[in-house]
Amino acid sequence: MSENSIPDNIIKIQKKLASFEKGSRNYKKYTKILAKHIKKHSMKKRVTSHIKTIETVEKFTEKKNKNTEE
Repeated sequence: MSENSIPDNIIKIQKKLASFEKGSRNYKKYTKILAKHIKKHSMKKRVTSHIKTIETVEKFTEKKNKNTEE
C-alpha cells in the first residue's frame, strides 16, 4: 500500500454507504462509522509525519554538533 492510497476498510465502508438511501437509518449509521475510520487514518498519518520530522531535526542537530566539535 502506497502512502497516498486509501485503506481497504474505508473503501469498503464507502461502497456499503453508496448502497443505502440517503437519510435512512443505515446511511446515518455508516456515515458515522466512516467518519471514525477517516479520523483514525488521518491521525495515524499525522503522527507518522511528526515522528519523521522529529527524526530529521535530530539528525541535523547531531551533524551540527559533530561539525562544531571539530
